[in-house]
Amino acid sequence: MFLSVFDMFKVGIGPSSSHTMGPMVAAARFLDMMRSSPFEFHGVRASLHGSLAFTGVGHATDRATILGLAGFVPETYDADRAEATLDEIRATKQIAAEGLPRLQFDPTVDLIFDYETPLSGHANGMTLLATDAQGDVTLREVFYSIGGGFVMTEAELAAGQDTSEDGPPIPYPFKSAAQMLEMSVSSGKNIAEMKRANEAARCGIEHLSKGTKRLWQVMNNCIERGMTTEGILPGGLQVKRRAKGIHDALMAERGMNLHAPHTINDWMSVYAMAVNEENAAGGQVVTAPTNGAAGVLPATLRYYLDHVPGASEAHIEDFLLTAAAIGGLVKYNASISGAEAGCQAEVGSAAAMAAAGLCAVMGGTPAQVENAAEIALEHHLGMTCDPVKGLVQVPCIERNGLGAIKAVSAASLALRGDGTHLVPLDACIETMRQTGLDMSEKYKETSLGGLAVNIPNC
Repeated sequence: MFLSVFDMFKVGIGPSSSHTMGPMVAAARFLDMMRSSPFEFHGVRASLHGSLAFTGVGHATDRATILGLAGFVPETYDADRAEATLDEIRATKQIAAEGLPRLQFDPTVDLIFDYETPLSGHANGMTLLATDAQGDVTLREVFYSIGGGFVMTEAELAAGQDTSEDGPPIPYPFKSAAQMLEMSVSSGKNIAEMKRANEAARCGIEHLSKGTKRLWQVMNNCIERGMTTEGILPGGLQVKRRAKGIHDALMAERGMNLHAPHTINDWMSVYAMAVNEENAAGGQVVTAPTNGAAGVLPATLRYYLDHVPGASEAHIEDFLLTAAAIGGLVKYNASISGAEAGCQAEVGSAAAMAAAGLCAVMGGTPAQVENAAEIALEHHLGMTCDPVKGLVQVPCIERNGLGAIKAVSAASLALRGDGTHLVPLDACIETMRQTGLDMSEKYKETSLGGLAVNIPNC
């Protein structure tokens, strides 16, 4: 099993990896299908199902789908060009995508939120249709956005297609935490070293080095933007950006030497909140492993770099590689999708990844790293996903701050031990999967329960 660090961490746009990035990627894939088809096309239509329908407006799923059909992709997204394109589509009721004729598309008619017909493969389902001049459907595809920006067609999902097996063989193909630890003992390598060897076999060391540097640059830039930007977040809840005010106060207290020991929690929170406020505003973020949980890992890494004595930027790659190894295990054996398993799968997974990364760069053994990940994930089990008004704002922004605090606490606890513990990470991941299956659909990113229905005037 191989999921690259660049699969777990993708540069994209807010507010959601599964509800914004995924539909955009799916629409772009559909364009490629149209370009390779022998048919001539006159128009396109789309329908959103399940969680994509229930929280689609709050997550900008409609905008993302339309822009994907117009040729936009998350990695190169240009906000100004996107707004101009949307205005043109609304005015002309046509989409102009490279390599295709102008396609008839009226956003008010041809994009449907289907609340009544969930698709069987996954809670995040969408159907894309292409039509001829008579309006008959000549190409149809069902896509599922399965979390973290990953997208699969109906056939791929049904076949259990595992693209991780594509490409050259990797030296350490662990599919469980137990296998990971066994391979570590037999090879004498730590988790980051094994992960680096796997990445090198697929993409080369130079690509890995450049890519991880860019990932941290985008993450850190997102933190900085969030800590210097004020205003009200879009969506109608009138949620005020708080990261700048908190950061300014922390800086003032630092200069006056007034801060209490527990103020370190505020630093971790403000780093995470800065990222998730940027995400809520539709800014550039890195899935870690999702947009809704994008603040936990950058906040933990920034905490390490700025607040831990002896921290070194030379360890950033090891942090990211270790975190990606843990994230890959969670995704492969359970889920990182809030629509599939609740927020335990998003912030819980992110906290486990961050705890593992921090433990590793602070000198933890592979056994301690596995313990750190388990502690962090265990104490997110059962966490629901109930975004108010379908927006990735409440409770999501603060939740990332608390996720970072839990990640640091989990790493610290693990480092105080020798790596032996009662609950293996594999058992915790399986418990999270089972809990997700048992969880009511109301609490899996549908905004039909929890805080989403108990906040007045929303």
